[in-house]
Amino acid sequence: MIHQYKNNGYNIVLDVCSGAVHVVDDLCYDVIAVLNENGRDYTVAELKEPSVYGLVEEKLGGVYPAEDLKDVLDDLAELTEAGQLFVPDVYECMVDEVKKRKTVVKALCLHIAHDCNLACKYCFAEEGEYHGRRALMSFEVGKKALDFLIANSGNRRNLEVDFFGGEPLMNWQVVKDLVAYGREQEKLYDKHFRFTVTTNGVLLNDEIQEFINKEMDNVVLSLDGRKEINDQMRPFRNGKGSYDLIVPKFQKLADSRGQERYYIRGTFTRNNLDFSEDILHFADLGFKQMSIEPVVGDETDPYAIREEDLPKIMEEYDKLAKIMIQREQEGRGFNFFHFMIDLDGGPCLAKRLSGCGSGTEYLAVTPWGDLYPCHQFVGQEEFLMGNVDEGIKRPEIADDFRSCNVYSKEKCRNCFAKFYCSGGCMANAYNFHGTIHDTYEIGCEMQRKRVECAIMIKAALADAEAMRENAGKEVSEHEDE
Repeated sequence: MIHQYKNNGYNIVLDVCSGAVHVVDDLCYDVIAVLNENGRDYTVAELKEPSVYGLVEEKLGGVYPAEDLKDVLDDLAELTEAGQLFVPDVYECMVDEVKKRKTVVKALCLHIAHDCNLACKYCFAEEGEYHGRRALMSFEVGKKALDFLIANSGNRRNLEVDFFGGEPLMNWQVVKDLVAYGREQEKLYDKHFRFTVTTNGVLLNDEIQEFINKEMDNVVLSLDGRKEINDQMRPFRNGKGSYDLIVPKFQKLADSRGQERYYIRGTFTRNNLDFSEDILHFADLGFKQMSIEPVVGDETDPYAIREEDLPKIMEEYDKLAKIMIQREQEGRGFNFFHFMIDLDGGPCLAKRLSGCGSGTEYLAVTPWGDLYPCHQFVGQEEFLMGNVDEGIKRPEIADDFRSCNVYSKEKCRNCFAKFYCSGGCMANAYNFHGTIHDTYEIGCEMQRKRVECAIMIKAALADAEAMRENAGKEVSEHEDE
């Protein structure tokens, strides 16, 4: 499968199944477009056949010289022979093997607090209640959760635990006690816990910061951007904004971690479709690691993103990508989560096919110990899998999640981004279509755009680096003269 697009002056060709990216001239781009019209992969032999040359010449005749067309086809044949173009999809036949793999639990999302001190207007957790009641996780339930994780982790040594809410800092003593318990268990079972905390920052102080820096592998800081945007959507329950209180705390924490092992996590809505300005606001505040996610809501919600908003959103991603290139070249670069892409390695095959591992490798635990596929399914009783006392009681739910992959979703099969998003969020699919074996179309459109921008940024920075190297060689040669 081939995907072609133009962005920021670059002609980009992505071979989906190999992951190879080619930046090409207009002639090569047009030749590939002619070949790609048939929607199939080509072999080296076919590219050298007169019929293929005739097809290209017929479509592009008079635009480019015949000899140039032949040279391009020869080049394409070399790339195909090298496994970098027109690579057939060999992954679908591997899905059954991936589904048969014995899955071990490697991560838990501990809902340490079903309560919150903010009243965010878009909160899927209903101010921390998750369709249920306010509650704080006890140390005993948390211990059982960590014991469950160890017992079901097989030979995996590194285990991940995210302290989540609501607002986890509202149950801070239990967080500290569970970290201490986890460290004790590491020695007994030859495991290593990677702890993470997601916080709105209201209760953050020096003592908590010191503990986070000592024990937490990562910390997620919730902030939506500019003061007026954040305070509109993330107020206290009395309506007062939270920006002025939390921003200085977040800046201090980020600096204390050397601007690493954290990220600012925002949400954009219809109220700030110019969200690139919020990301740049983060950067101007001194933050280096950031993400801003599109809100997901019903069309009846006034803040929800709708299909008609997509053109503006696409413009914003393009705008942000260009500014990021400029700032990187000026030495003021920053990382934007959705533009971070690994073109050389990336996720393993199982992850490319099946995604985040929710319901199988990753589970959420409520304050009273119930197990759900992930935090976004908490409170939906049809997805209640079991509890920390008895373990998984409904393995058929895990089986359904295990069978969910980019080939079980018809909309994913022919999507160029399928190996980057792995089929998207299953919770969003369920909430919009009543099944995890579907996709959230608006989210798909944004994901495809983010992948295109991420690849373009790589191309632009590589191009700039090559230009610098060539300039350096010319200076060196001139000095030698």
